[in-house]
Amino acid sequence: MSLQEFLAMGGYGFYVWTSYGICLVVLLANVVIPIIQRKNFLRQQALKQKRQDL
Repeated sequence: MSLQEFLAMGGYGFYVWTSYGICLVVLLANVVIPIIQRKNFLRQQALKQKRQDL
């Protein structure tokens, strides 16, 4: 079996690799989005605390 045959997966390669790609994007989003939201939340809380201290 050659690499090209493996990537083609019997004619279904496009669908298989597309689904792997979408899955990878979703998994990465599940990691990155909460990190960004946490940074924004902490920044907002720091600003709110700073305003209350004045």
